Amino acid sequence: MQAELAARLAELGIDLAILQARGLEIHAEPAELALVELNAEEREFYLVPAAAEAWQRMRSAAVEDSVEIYLLSAFRSVERQHEIIAAKLARGQGLGEILRVSAAPGFSEHHTGCAVDIGAPGSPPLDEVFETSAAFDWLSRRAADFGFHLSYPRGNASGYLYEPWHWRWRA
Repeated sequence: MQAELAARLAELGIDLAILQARGLEIHAEPAELALVELNAEEREFYLVPAAAEAWQRMRSAAVEDSVEIYLLSAFRSVERQHEIIAAKLARGQGLGEILRVSAAPGFSEHHTGCAVDIGAPGSPPLDEVFETSAAFDWLSRRAADFGFHLSYPRGNASGYLYEPWHWRWRA
């Protein structure tokens, strides 16, 4: 593990042994990213080029089936992940609780540029209720056709809480 990542983990009080015991992998940031889309607030979302193309094809297919899906999150840097964890700690959340819902810096699938958090109209963002949406039903049936897979189903081995909105593209 590189010294910078080790320093980030130490600064946040994260024990690498705990992450390793959960079988979590270090995810490197990609060399190349492509702009996938802008949301209504003009926030930019990036993925690796092949994942970006797969996302666009999947989103178009969903529209053809009268299902709307959109990005809530895509690529996220190690630095940004560090900021997210630090902010949660500053608000008084316990590290154990944080690491059940957020990956440690260097360990987030979002670092790969292949992971997305998906939203849908009428479904609160990043909420388990997403599993009751038409979008989740469609994704469950069709996402694999485009290379996307649910990363954190119920009872997943990584120790993260169930995230029906989090999908990862794999070549």
